Amino acid sequence: MIDIEAIQKRLAPLFPGLMGIRFLEVGPERVLAELAVRPDLCTAGGTLHGGAHMAFADTLGAVGTVVNLPPGKRTTTTDSSTKFIGAARVDTVVTGESVALHRGRTTMVWQTTIRNQDGRLCSVITQTQLVLDG
Repeated sequence: MIDIEAIQKRLAPLFPGLMGIRFLEVGPERVLAELAVRPDLCTAGGTLHGGAHMAFADTLGAVGTVVNLPPGKRTTTTDSSTKFIGAARVDTVVTGESVALHRGRTTMVWQTTIRNQDGRLCSVITQTQLVLDG
């Protein structure tokens, strides 16, 4: 069983904690989380900044990879591709769902969809995580 509270606590003092990412589900094939769209995460136009989309997705894919790692291994992102489709307005909440496309010995590939409070698609991010010796 994966302890979501332990993951949340571990990330609290790091960048994901600063962003305010809140994990809802964490499993070997899927990670689900929420992020409040605060003014400090937005562009001048009052919508979630592209970098916030990317950092949110990167965190979800990394967490998904970590729960799949064998003992003595660690991970780092090697590449990420983001497609922006819609906007998320300030003072709303977005949901990110990251699903495993590939879980191999040396790489893992995750695709994250971020949806606004109305369920509309805002972005799709695909990332590759490299599996390294610890």
